[in-house]
Amino acid sequence: MSFALSPRLLLPLGVVLLTACAQQKTGPVLIQDQADDCPLSLSQGQPLVLTLPSNPTTGFRWVVRSAAPNVLQSLGPEVYTTPEDAGLVGSGGQSTWRFKASQPGDGHLHLEYLRPWETDIAPAESFDCRVSVR
Repeated sequence: MSFALSPRLLLPLGVVLLTACAQQKTGPVLIQDQADDCPLSLSQGQPLVLTLPSNPTTGFRWVVRSAAPNVLQSLGPEVYTTPEDAGLVGSGGQSTWRFKASQPGDGHLHLEYLRPWETDIAPAESFDCRVSVR
């Protein structure tokens, strides 16, 4: 007795497999400017890219207070870029951080925009986002 899949069974089996794959979030999650997309729900292994407006020529910097260390893994340092068409010295740009959802759990991604030497002044801006990894 030989075992062979009937062509009539291949189509339903293929649909079931594609449906299972489609429910997994694997593409990168991009957050730009503010926490409009928060709270975040990520799948384990899913990339996260955070981009915030920044202008270090003013002395202000984004300081990472908590990078959700129990659920996110940093994929490198902050990367600062300026638009090519700005053409102005001292014009603002953007800071970008890359993370990967490393393990299931919950955490907070919290950054503050401030002048690091001004310890007694509240941050000019803050970014706070609850992150859940499943």
